[in-house]
Amino acid sequence: MWAEGGGLDPGILGDDPDGSAWDRRHHPDLGAGTVFGLILALVAVFLIIAALGVGQAAILTHRAGNAADLSALAAADTARGLRIGQPCEVAAELAELNGAEVLDCAVVGPEATTVDVEVGIDLPPSLSVFGQAHGRSRAGAPEDSPFS
Repeated sequence: MWAEGGGLDPGILGDDPDGSAWDRRHHPDLGAGTVFGLILALVAVFLIIAALGVGQAAILTHRAGNAADLSALAAADTARGLRIGQPCEVAAELAELNGAEVLDCAVVGPEATTVDVEVGIDLPPSLSVFGQAHGRSRAGAPEDSPFS
């Protein structure tokens, strides 16, 4: 086990395939694969987390668009007299039922039967630095309608 010079016998540390003794001084990159593997795993985890965040933001953006569409349609029906109430109040109620809030609502057009609605949905806390997911929609009477 101990060599004559007082150190460990080089044969204890292992042998190269050619039969010569070796130790870590002859292979300074020993263990570099482990470090590289850990770095690669961390990068993969970071990319997966980023992809999940982007996916969640995309889903909420689609939900905001759907909420805006439904709110604008209901508000336009109200503006045309097909439903009782004020168009923007109806839009706000429907947006709230869909987990959104109305950011802007305007009754437009020559006959005041078209409604523009913009809604927002808060992103989760991990993505809150990006603000809200927004959706915009315009709805009104069809072109050939007596209400247009």
